[in-house]
Amino acid sequence: MKYYVYIIKSLKSGKIYIGISKNPEKRLKEHNKGDSKFTKGHKPWVLVYKEFVGDRKQARSKEKKLKGSYSKRIKY
Repeated sequence: MKYYVYIIKSLKSGKIYIGISKNPEKRLKEHNKGDSKFTKGHKPWVLVYKEFVGDRKQARSKEKKLKGSYSKRIKY
């Protein structure tokens, strides 16, 4: 199976969400419908990055790396 790592950004709050999906465009529509608990309150979302990574295990590993490097750059 092919998986992508994707990054979406909230136009409302500026928050970033990093996830994995077989179809990032379809997943973006789900985020914008409010189907995800975290992203529901920050609609609308735009896709800012997607990368084909291979299988689910590889995608999850890449997602964790991106989340780790992103959180290190952000000051809370």
